[in-house]
Amino acid sequence: MSQVPVLIPTLLLLASLLSLLVGLKSRRGAHLLALAGMVGAFSASVAGLRSVVATGEPLRYAMGNWLPPIGIEFVMDSLAAYMVTLITFVGLAALIYAPRSLAREARGKEGMAYPAMALVVAGLTGMCLTGDVFNLYVFLEISALAAYALLSIGDRGGPVAVFRYLIIGAVGGGFYLLGVAYLYFSTGTLNMADLAVRLPELVESRAIIAAAALMVIGLAVKMALFPFHFWLPDVYTSSPSAVTVLIAPIMTKVSAYAIIRLFLDVFPPGYFTTTLPIASTIGWVSAAGILYGSILAIGQQDIRRMLAYSSVGQLGYIGLGIGLANPIGMIGGLLHILNHALMKALLFMVAGAVRLQHGTTRIPEFVGVGRAMPWTMVGMVIAVLAMVGIPPTAGFFSKVYLMIGAVQADAWVWFAVIIISSLLSAIYFFRMVEFVFRDVEDAERSADDSATGGVSADELRDAVAGEVPPSMFIPIAILSAAVILVGVFNFLIVRALLEPAVAPLLGG
Repeated sequence: MSQVPVLIPTLLLLASLLSLLVGLKSRRGAHLLALAGMVGAFSASVAGLRSVVATGEPLRYAMGNWLPPIGIEFVMDSLAAYMVTLITFVGLAALIYAPRSLAREARGKEGMAYPAMALVVAGLTGMCLTGDVFNLYVFLEISALAAYALLSIGDRGGPVAVFRYLIIGAVGGGFYLLGVAYLYFSTGTLNMADLAVRLPELVESRAIIAAAALMVIGLAVKMALFPFHFWLPDVYTSSPSAVTVLIAPIMTKVSAYAIIRLFLDVFPPGYFTTTLPIASTIGWVSAAGILYGSILAIGQQDIRRMLAYSSVGQLGYIGLGIGLANPIGMIGGLLHILNHALMKALLFMVAGAVRLQHGTTRIPEFVGVGRAMPWTMVGMVIAVLAMVGIPPTAGFFSKVYLMIGAVQADAWVWFAVIIISSLLSAIYFFRMVEFVFRDVEDAERSADDSATGGVSADELRDAVAGEVPPSMFIPIAILSAAVILVGVFNFLIVRALLEPAVAPLLGG
């Protein structure tokens, strides 16, 4: 069991390599190998999660039997187990969903897409499991490089959007790496646990202050935290649906996890709140980002772009959890990582399903889709209710924790932002639901043709297709159930995994 932390990224790296080699001859073979690696990684994640919950002790593995702080250590504690299980679950759902979607939107490129998907997940799981701040950078760049390749295979505008993302990502990675260099020169170690022992003696060091600032800024850029979000809408809009199903729910969340890890387990208690105002700064820019993303989402006609701006706002909730810097607020931010990953993966899956069956991503052209694809649209409604924050869905409970945390911190402005943003979310999501369940006959009777995006009545009548194939519908159904179950049983997740994770905020 002690080998589980290193086994997870290793399985995915191996699956990526084999999938790449086989993909030169067989797209199906490449998919099966990547899928097998993801199944193995998810199974190992669940096994590690159960062990950590049962024993209350983290799993540790020292590479090459070089004990830390000299060697590189992989650690699966409650927070890492929580994140890795989520990442591999979403990765598995995305790979099951991918073949039909990629065949429609990126034909001929599937053999390269599957190994890249496995490599993205390998990098993200490695970021969560490593106990070394430099090794975290290595896995960060592994996931980023694979993501650049994946995101560029979509629409004609994809390469330009991804090039902008690459430049911004390189800047973010450079900031983080420079901060790591300051840490190493000041402490002589890169191991997180060893840094936690040595840093309290150096709290006044300017080099450590610079390191903390640079590392957080770099990760905030990678996280697409407002105002570093500007690459995100174009990238999500121009990418294949199966790619955004993987990237959008988890890519930015792992950078948020890395900030939280630095906050809780590397830098001394109170360093991000009293020595440096990092937490409050993140909180205020997140509050601005929540309103900004929610307002811009209202005006979007393309569902992918609407979901992209929605993500800008939703990432702000995670930032608010960091900014509140109290246990309840941090639990709310961490729980929202899980909730948003499930909700956003489900919504992008539904968007891809509509694109496959109806050939459109424009919301005004969704008229009649509710009747043509009723079960798929049930999944969409569940995700919409969760995004707005309607109980008992997952999205409701993370917002409740954040609001309680805001009350405890006397952060009434942030409390108001959460309420206002939920109302704004209701505007743009329920508008989409209204189009989906509008009858074609109602659209025909509309005096203004713009009510259906300029689509004629004949075109609307012809745009009738059945449900998506089982390989796409099954992940939608599973994620729909997960959104409800995580909401109903959120207290189990909080008690078993998140309360131990935020123990440093309690002095535990």
